[in-house]
Amino acid sequence: MSCNVGKWDRILRVLIAIVFFALAAFAGLSTTVKVVLLVLGFVLLFTAATGFCLLYKPFGINTCRR
Repeated sequence: MSCNVGKWDRILRVLIAIVFFALAAFAGLSTTVKVVLLVLGFVLLFTAATGFCLLYKPFGINTCRR
């Protein structure tokens, strides 16, 4: 697995994940919406931590500087 998620992309993913976690915890949403937000938040955190996004691969997107 090579890096295809750059620094600013990672920062943005972490910030969006925090927003998703906050919405799931504090907004009066249904259980299904909360679960979807939590799953998306964890996926964003995982891709930010590893620096690899599986969805970027087929489209040839690479925001990581070489």
